[in-house]
Amino acid sequence: MARNIRSRQAKGASHVGERHDVTVGSIAHGGHCVARLADHGNRVVFVRHALPGEEVVVEITEGTEGARVWRGDAVEGRTPAAARVEAPCRDAGPGGCGGCDFQHVTVEGQRALKAEVVREQFARLAGREVDVSVEQVPGDDDGLAWRTRVEFALTEDGSVGMRRHRSRAVIPIDTCLIARPDAIDTSRSGDLPVVEPVHGREFTVAADGFWQVHPGAPTTLVDTVLGMLDPQPGEKALDLYAGVGLFAAFLAERVGDSGRVVAIEGNRTGGGHARSNLAEFRRAEVAIGSVDRVLRDGNDEPFDLVVLDPPREGARRKVVTQIVDRAPRAVAYVACDPASLARDVATFTELGYTMTELRSFDLFPMTHHVECVALLTKTGSDLR
Repeated sequence: MARNIRSRQAKGASHVGERHDVTVGSIAHGGHCVARLADHGNRVVFVRHALPGEEVVVEITEGTEGARVWRGDAVEGRTPAAARVEAPCRDAGPGGCGGCDFQHVTVEGQRALKAEVVREQFARLAGREVDVSVEQVPGDDDGLAWRTRVEFALTEDGSVGMRRHRSRAVIPIDTCLIARPDAIDTSRSGDLPVVEPVHGREFTVAADGFWQVHPGAPTTLVDTVLGMLDPQPGEKALDLYAGVGLFAAFLAERVGDSGRVVAIEGNRTGGGHARSNLAEFRRAEVAIGSVDRVLRDGNDEPFDLVVLDPPREGARRKVVTQIVDRAPRAVAYVACDPASLARDVATFTELGYTMTELRSFDLFPMTHHVECVALLTKTGSDLR
């Protein structure tokens, strides 16, 4: 049974292990659905391995009397949804590997659930309705065999395994079905540099450094960002949270020697690789340091374009304000978390920018994760 990875102070009697009949409600951000326990004061339970509308037996995996919400697994089904399938991986169900959330759902059903999450986050956190679908990306076999990097853990006897959901416990596994046969094991490769090709360019990146793990992701994201921004010769661009310079390299190609690209990356190893990857461009430079500090201390002139690709927690108000201060005509925001994106879009809107385009991509099949790219332009601009 899963155990919470965080250390929490108990709040009353534990209900872990109890089983309840529930009708599953809507999908929620995080890979679970919402249900309520009528016999416990209509208490909310986040239920994994379920689908909206199903009647299931849920086993409580985390829950004390004083907790605001409980967590549980759907361990028996009464009325399966149309999108339900048998999980291809034997370790993907209740009490198993925590790496996949949606192996019990058709791939099309997974994308519909993710689109619903994106819509809900924007309605709740940005106060706007969005019409979005989650697009398929080339490079996986019906949602399997796509991860180019994977981090294994070891059991006490030294066997290769994966961690249970919200737990440090490791379960042995024979094969990870979402990993490619030639996937890099980052737990063994460390910072060993590898070369990744994108549109005829080669990018050096540490094996355990940041790089999109779906093989179709880099080209898809580059094409989407360039299509949204439409960089022109002579323009100046910022690439924030630049990693090894993926977006910066293609921006530099477009703006040419009469333009300028500044890439900012907080990780020293990644920033060092970015400098090597951008060395051919005379008007491209890399600043290594936290984005908010580097923007606070320099590069305070106007910029035409910004690529914003922050970590999961988003850019937050401090960075959004610094971007707006530079008055770009367009910002392409690449987001791995729709909640953080929606919050930051709300801040951009407050500061005079409008989200004029939003696309979502299924870069993480079988999991709840979804990648979004949003275009923000000055309110009142005639761009698009």
